[in-house]
Amino acid sequence: PHNRLGQIHSQALEGLGALQELDLSNNHLTTLTPETFLPLTSLVTLDLSGNRLGELDPGVLSALPRLQALLLQDNPWVCSCGILPLWRWLSFNREKVQEKSLLLCRIPEQLNKYPIMAFGNESFRQCQETSLSAQHYIAFLLIGPFSFTASIFFCIFMGSIVAAYHN
Repeated sequence: PHNRLGQIHSQALEGLGALQELDLSNNHLTTLTPETFLPLTSLVTLDLSGNRLGELDPGVLSALPRLQALLLQDNPWVCSCGILPLWRWLSFNREKVQEKSLLLCRIPEQLNKYPIMAFGNESFRQCQETSLSAQHYIAFLLIGPFSFTASIFFCIFMGSIVAAYHN
């Protein structure tokens, strides 16, 4: 700990499949990628407390099949829609999370020091709703082929005009 790591290279943990405990606490980590943790198939305990994590890719946690203890406190969690995947994971894996009551929002200001685990499903309703209907999706899907076809006809039309003009 206390190495002031800002990031971990995606291959930094290669060959550590037997590792059972990893303490990355009190560093400057802001993002973690699932690829980094894939080699850690035996990891039981992961300490990420005291870093600069605002969100955590749920793929990081799903890459650790044997994980039993996770420490995440003292990070500046951004409690917006981006934290929904982490909240879901935490909700389904409560027994694995140490110090749950210390997982506090930092941003936005109105949620500063609000416990992440105090959110309910209704807190994320606006994150889960899609504002596009099926008709919108169909329209977006048809724009590409329609534009392509229209451009072909336009080129043929312009080519015909140029050919007629030169004759």
